[in-house]
Amino acid sequence: MAHLTVDWAARTDTGLRRQANEDSYCARPDLGLFVVADGMGGHAAGEVASRLTVDTIEAFIAATSSEPDAAEWPIPRNPRLSSMANRLLGAFALANQRVARESAADPALRGMATTASAVWVDDTGQALVAHVGDSRVYVWRGDSIERVTLDHSWVEEQVRAGALHPADARHHPWRNVVTRAIAGGADPLVDLFDLPLHDGDRVLICSDGLSSVVTDDRLRDRLAERRPPGPTCDDLVALANAEGGPDNITVVALDVHVA
Repeated sequence: MAHLTVDWAARTDTGLRRQANEDSYCARPDLGLFVVADGMGGHAAGEVASRLTVDTIEAFIAATSSEPDAAEWPIPRNPRLSSMANRLLGAFALANQRVARESAADPALRGMATTASAVWVDDTGQALVAHVGDSRVYVWRGDSIERVTLDHSWVEEQVRAGALHPADARHHPWRNVVTRAIAGGADPLVDLFDLPLHDGDRVLICSDGLSSVVTDDRLRDRLAERRPPGPTCDDLVALANAEGGPDNITVVALDVHVA
């Protein structure tokens, strides 16, 4: 049976125009779990939403790692899905419920929300992606890059409908309007799908502080340089800041090895 390991690195940066960093991330190679969240709702509330979401997802996956029934499940499990998929969906639902409770308890946090993109890898070469919002997951393989998530944003929906050109979307005044988020309302509609991984793949998880100013082609070129994950993350943060650094920037990079 194939055995997968990853080398990884993560960086987060305030950028050049923001006073605070509302992004959060999780890197737990012992669990195979990597998450990026981009908070919204003002610097205090956005930071709380993203940090609470990342911490909740991490804690739920850790609590159910050896005993899947060790934690209280926030939503009914779907018998058609694997245990791994149900756990990841449960983690996102629990994060949403905790955002709701914190928002209700503190008027200063009302209206807070966050994106969340997670990659959960097992040691056989399989991975799950769970995604809400406009943070992104990319895979670089064989000198090409593929964005494997769809942005849940107004401009991306217009692009997919053919009503807006991709070049115009990058500068549209509504480009930061997300249509799905972990916001404390109804359970979020989470995109969940398998991501088979191969030896030599590079996986990138990032907030829109990177993807909104650096094109996919430029990301491909940087990933193709095959620098280790740490310098790759440093390069990408620097590249976003060289483009004006208009938002917080968070990057998690994974190098996949399958033996």
